[in-house]
Amino acid sequence: MNTSIGNTHDDGNTRQDVYTRVTDRIVADLGKGVRTWMKPWSAEHAAGKITRPLRHNGTPYSGINILMLWSAAMAEGFAAPIWMTFKQALELKAHVRKGEKGSLVVYANSITRKETDDVSGDETEHEIHFMKGYTVFNVEQIEGLPAHYYAKPEPRFSPIQRIEHAESFFASLRADIRHGGTQAYYAQEPDYIRMPPFEAFCDAQSYYATLAHESTHWTKHPSRLAREFGRKKWGDEGYAEEELVAELGSAFLCADLELALTPREDHASYIAHWLTVLKDDKRAIFRAAAHAQRAADFIHRLQLPVSREAA
Repeated sequence: MNTSIGNTHDDGNTRQDVYTRVTDRIVADLGKGVRTWMKPWSAEHAAGKITRPLRHNGTPYSGINILMLWSAAMAEGFAAPIWMTFKQALELKAHVRKGEKGSLVVYANSITRKETDDVSGDETEHEIHFMKGYTVFNVEQIEGLPAHYYAKPEPRFSPIQRIEHAESFFASLRADIRHGGTQAYYAQEPDYIRMPPFEAFCDAQSYYATLAHESTHWTKHPSRLAREFGRKKWGDEGYAEEELVAELGSAFLCADLELALTPREDHASYIAHWLTVLKDDKRAIFRAAAHAQRAADFIHRLQLPVSREAA
């Protein structure tokens, strides 16, 4: 997703262009059978391991920017998860290599404008939403940065053992998680998550990735985030949107927990549904990413009481 775009505003075609360009990139990935969010990490970089894209100061990106930078990293083969602007590189006494092209990140903003009615003379305020974009570069495109930006990783945990920090993380949800059977799903009316036994998974990473997916579904309950896409039946657009939210939510959570996200066989059939949704609505991936971010944030907030008790 290379670009040299500057600011984009909601007063013309530029905002739609951002939606279209981002969506087209995701659609292109899906058309190749590649889910942009499936391998957003590399074992070749210590700062990354498995993570969300990071700003130069280590702060993670959120929402649609996660997908945009994951996609850019996969397209260009970057192992490092760290991104910065041209100016930030200069401030670190480094420089972007000549000929390198940056990647687009965006953020939403709004301004309030006053309008006077020609007839009554009454003054009203209108909030105008717009999107701004700016260019960032991966640290692998930059020379002269401090050594830690290029650091290699330490050996990681064994994948066949239960992972303590993940166990604690999902236990903090205090969700009704029932183990047994061969299917994983969230049942909304009785409000419980069904998971196959831990031992039924090929490795611990697959278990926690599946639990992250179903936990994202769990957040849609009316008593939590009350997420609803007008779904009527299995396989319709509302169903596909909710599955896309759960896919992205799982990817975000696994990145936060430094867990590998492996594809589930039963989700391959959703790709065609997602392609239909994304082609019909250029804002769908932005909407799904925003809902996934809210779900991940909701789940993270449930960790706070445990942290305080531990402290």
